[in-house]
This record gives sequence, C-alpha cells and structure tokens, in this order.
Amino acid sequence: MTKKDDDFLKKLRATFVAEADEHLKAISAGLLELEKTPELSRQKEIIETIFREAHSLKGAARAVNHTAIETLCQPLESVFAALKRGDLPASLLLFDLFHRTVNGLDKLLAITDAEPGADQQSIVTLLKEQLEQALTGAREQESGVREEPVSPVNEPKSTAIGTVRIPTSKLDTLFRQVEEMIAIKQSAEQHSSDLNEIGVALEARKKVSDRIHSCMQDIQSVYMKEKFAGKETLSITKWQDILDEDNKATRIVADKLDALITSVATDRRMLVKMIDNLLDDAKQLLMQPLSLTFDILPKIVRDLARDQDKEAEISIQGGDIELDRRIQEEIKDPLIHLIRNCIDHGIETPAVRARLHKPAHGMITINVAQKDAGKVEITIADDGSGIDHAKVLAAAQKSGAITPDDAAQFSEQETASLIFRSGVSTSPIVTDISGRGLGLAIVREKIERLGGSIALESQAGAGTTFRIALPVTLAAFRGVAVRAADQFFVLPTMNVERVTRAKKEDIRTVENREVLQINGHSLSLVYLADVLGLQRKRATDKSSDFIQVVVLTSGGERIAFAVDEIFNEQEVLLKGLGKQLARVRNFAGSTVLGSGKLAPFLNVPDLMKSGIEVAASIIKEEVSPVADTHRKSILVVEDSITARSLLKNILEASGYQVKTAVDGIDAITALKTETFDLVVSDIEMPRMDGFDLTAKIRADKKLAELPVILVTALASREHRERGIDAGANAYIVKSDFDQTGLLEIINRFI
Repeated sequence: MTKKDDDFLKKLRATFVAEADEHLKAISAGLLELEKTPELSRQKEIIETIFREAHSLKGAARAVNHTAIETLCQPLESVFAALKRGDLPASLLLFDLFHRTVNGLDKLLAITDAEPGADQQSIVTLLKEQLEQALTGAREQESGVREEPVSPVNEPKSTAIGTVRIPTSKLDTLFRQVEEMIAIKQSAEQHSSDLNEIGVALEARKKVSDRIHSCMQDIQSVYMKEKFAGKETLSITKWQDILDEDNKATRIVADKLDALITSVATDRRMLVKMIDNLLDDAKQLLMQPLSLTFDILPKIVRDLARDQDKEAEISIQGGDIELDRRIQEEIKDPLIHLIRNCIDHGIETPAVRARLHKPAHGMITINVAQKDAGKVEITIADDGSGIDHAKVLAAAQKSGAITPDDAAQFSEQETASLIFRSGVSTSPIVTDISGRGLGLAIVREKIERLGGSIALESQAGAGTTFRIALPVTLAAFRGVAVRAADQFFVLPTMNVERVTRAKKEDIRTVENREVLQINGHSLSLVYLADVLGLQRKRATDKSSDFIQVVVLTSGGERIAFAVDEIFNEQEVLLKGLGKQLARVRNFAGSTVLGSGKLAPFLNVPDLMKSGIEVAASIIKEEVSPVADTHRKSILVVEDSITARSLLKNILEASGYQVKTAVDGIDAITALKTETFDLVVSDIEMPRMDGFDLTAKIRADKKLAELPVILVTALASREHRERGIDAGANAYIVKSDFDQTGLLEIINRFI
C-alpha cells in the first residue's frame, strides 16, 4: 500500500468512526424501545430497523478493513434475522447479550488500528460464541427447517439536503480563528478611544494658544498707548505672527483629526458589527442539541440498574435545546456520574420500593430549560430515598471535613451540600461506582470550570434533585478588569456579585478574620494580592482611607476581595495556558486587554478556596514595602510565551527582578553576561533542554552554586531522578503548579 493510499484509508476510517457511532446509538435506542414495547406490530418495525443498522455497520466496517467489527456484526445480524423471522423468542437474557455486544463494538470502535490486539480479540471471540449459541438455539427450534440465508439489505443512506459532514477539528480551528478577531475588535475600540482623548487634548491646547494670543494683543495695545516704538514693537508683532501661524497649523491638525476620529469611529462600528455577526454565526456551527449527549443515558441507566438488581427508567425533556458541543463533551462525565449516584444512592430495590408503596421501577427525570439567552439549566431528579442527613454529617466528620461543633450548627441544606466535599461518602463499601468520596467533588469542579454552578435539593423518602446551570457557549467571556500589586487581572462577570468602595474604618476583626459589612451582611475580607502570593504595597495618598472591593460568589460562598483599582467590564477571549500548565491554581487562563496588555484570567472557585484559607489565617497588619536595593534577580528559561509571561508576572509582582530566555542556549548567553541569584527553567525546549542547561551550570566553576529550579510537565520518576542527577535544587511538576509553593521554594534558596 502506498503512502497516498494509506493516508486515504486513515481519512476513510475517521469518517467510518462517525458513521459507526451513529449506527451503534441507533441500535442501543432501538433495543431500549423494544424492551418496553408490547405491541407485536411495533416490535417487528423496531427489529427491522435494528437489523438494518447492524447490516449497514457491517458493510461500513468491511469497506475500511475493520475486520474485528465486521466479524462481530456477522453473528449479530444473523441473530436479529432469526428474531425478525420469529425463530428466536425475545428474552431479558437475550437483550443483555445484545447490550453487551453493543458495548463490545463500542470498545472496538475506539481502537485506532483496524486489527485488534489480544484483549480486543478476546472480546470478539467471546461475544461471537455467545451470539452463535443463541443462534444455535434458534436453529434447534426450527425442527429441521433449513434457515434461509440472510439476504443483503440495500438500505439507502438518508442524507439531509444541503448538509455536509465536516470533522469537528476543522470547526474548532475555524472557530478559534474567529475568536481571535475579538482582540482586533477590542484594539479598534481602544484606538478610537485614544483618538478621542487626543482630540480633547488638542482642543485644550487650542484654548491655551488663544489665551496667549489674547495676552499678546493686550501687551501690544499697552505698548502702543505708551508710544513704544522700534525694535520692541516689531518683536511683539513677530510673536503675534508666529502665534497666528501656530493657530492656523493647529486648526489644520484639529480638522484632520476630527475627520480621522469620525472615520475611525465609523470603521469601528462596522468592524464590531461584522465581528459580532461572524462570531454569532461561528457559534451556531458548534451548537448541537443536547439529545446527542443524552442518547447514551437510557442504556447506562438500564445497565447500572441491572447490575444492582434494581429497576429504573429515565425520562428526558428538553433535549432539543442546543448547547456548545465543547461544553457537552465536558459535562458528559459529570452527567453520567450523577446518574450513577441516583441509582446507587437514591433508587431503592423493587422489594424496598414495594414496602414504601412506590412503583417497582424507579424514575430518573432529566429536564432542560433555557434560563436566558446565555444560560441553560439541567435538572436531574430521582424518586429514591433522598439524602440521609445524619449519615452525611457522620461521613463528613469521619473524613475531617467538619468538626462536631460545626455539625451541630448545620442546616439541612448546608448538610446536603457537604456531599460535594472531597472525601465525603455515605457508601458503606468502595466500588467502581461510588465509595471514594471524590465523584461529586470532581463533578462540581468540572461544572464550575465551565463557568457553571450546581446545587441540590433533597427530601427524605421522596428523592434528590440536582440543578446545573451552564453557559450556552464557551466562546467569549465577560470579565471585570482589576489591578492588584501593580498587575492586571480579569475576573469573570458571572461570579462578580458587586463592586464597591468601602471605608477602612468599617473593617472589623472577628475571630482573627477581617470582616466587612456590605448591605447588612458580614463578609470575609481578603486582599487579592495576598491570595495570589503577591506583595501588597502601602498606600500613601488620601484615598488610602478607602479600599476597592469586589464581592465574588461561587458554590454558595461569598467573599469580598480587596483590590487596588477596578476598571470597566469588557468582553474577553479566554486563552488556555497550554498543556504544560494545564492546571494552575487560581488561574483559568489569560487574555489580552484592549490596551494590548496581557492579563491572567482568574479561576473564581479556586480563589474562593484560597480566600477561605487566607481569611482563616491572616490578622489585620500593615504590609511593609520591599526595598528596591535588596531585589533579587531571577532568570526564567521557558520556550512557551504564555508560561514565560505568567512566571515573569508572578515573580516581578513578588519583588524580584526577572529576565527571560527562550531556551538553554539563550540562558547560557545571559548567564555569561549578567549575574543572577536563581534560575527557573523548563525542561522540554529546543536547542538545549533544561537537563543539559542544569548540567552546564553545575560544570561551570563560576555558576556551580547557582540554585536551579526545574518547572516541567514531565512527572515520571525517571525524569525526576534525571533532574536530581543533573544538579537541580528543586523539581516542580506543572500539573501541580501553585505560585505560592513556587515562591516558598525560591525563598529557601535566595
């Protein structure tokens, strides 16, 4: 096979994966409907549909040489054919076999190679044998009647008019390019604002020039009255001529500037409208009905209920509401976990439900509602036993999440919310479904990371309801720009409850915590600079009697964060920190402000957790400024511009002098020409990596004692040992990166 043929086959297999996924979903949906359908005529229609889907899947697999799926589809198609002819009776065991086969096909579909490995081959062999055994039973019931071969079914593929199949990766690339235009829009708005300011300044200069010209006329009038003549009068006349020329030139500049301001304003309005329209159209490309995500849930409910000897059904409403495909991918696992939670902790067994005078089948209901143009609410409810508050309190105390004194003061709602705490689980045993106390904590974290929220309601004996609020799209965020410790940051608007100015004299210290009264409510007060591990500076002007405050809310918590300055709200494009910094505490990403300055986009759930920790430990005290004469110098070596800028901002805000290098070669050059107190370096870099850089530093007599900290995405034990062998003083994995921890490590060495 030539390279060209191989590339074509890869593209063909990518198309097959999408098509096969549709066939498997259709088969699963058909099986679930078939189990619940008593009418014989409708059963035949469903069986025929499933049979055609299985046949089409087999043909598609043959076309791309996926022998494993083709091999398994052959007996599956034969069993459906026997079922269709009435030679094989439908039974619960047969349906279990069908669902296991679909699960097996789904696993095979996830394999990149066409030929399966040993584990996958065992799946094919086992399921094929079970299907053939079912088929053998059907043949024995035929009493010697020879089975007619299954005739090929040439089902025409339904193709929607005016539609094309496009890989989602291409749509993502297109959408990212459109999103980048938000920065162009912001830049145009900033330029228009700058021109207006220049126009105002020029107008002020014209007024000053007019006053000077008027004064010169008064002086000339005085001179003429006192009969000053000759040289002095001539000099004044020349000055008047110069002022006249200056006024004329100023008027010309002002006229041209007015025309430019008008033109730029017009262009800005057109550009903003075009970009907004283009962005809205691009968003629609990524919008998909939630039913595409919900389609897998009925099968999950059936399988989980069967595994636990329970009976459960699911009802879904509002699946036609559209949501960003990227959000749907992120919430799929949280939704599945909540469904598992409903079955494992909520729905009772048929015997227990009978004693409680409930139907044998437990009911799980999912309802989707459009809250407004930018948000949807997904409600997941079950009619099970509800939350046992006593068990939750006991589990929370056992895990150390709360103290006995706290437990005595908790309301039922606060107690129910404890199940979102990490380590809190009421399950008596640890299983693959529950018992670790991590699931709901992760669910909450993932939802909040999307800019959403989750809350619950529960009634003993009547069931539990989870309410998830989510943004419709992840495109652009609204953010409030603030300044703290001379650094700009952006806070997501959806988490900003209010911004205000408060008198410092209104701050009170209660139980070693600073508290601020806002609208009759006492809120914990923390300084954003302290939470981010930055150095606060002493205020010296009269405005120091007041502080600027941003009240943030998340997960039912409210905290007041003090900042140096609050700017306007604006639309911002959130950019990730890259794979190397996939998870940095307190930071969700970065954005570029209209002024062109890079600003970190803060993660509010993390800020709230950090704020609670800071509020519990800080007593009000004056922060002494750092003397510039004692600033230490650090060399940051990092090839990623985003990571480099983040590290530079963190270190400079903490009082260090920072210089950057793009790789090891660049760093060696800097070390030979300048003096540094410490080196912070990445490992994976072009030309010279961090290991070689560290080794070269240790081999140089002048640099041998220079502390080196490696900050890298390489987390294996082998890489850690290699870093130590090279001579690194510290090894920090970027996935666990925390700026406070980094600063603490730096303080140990300089």
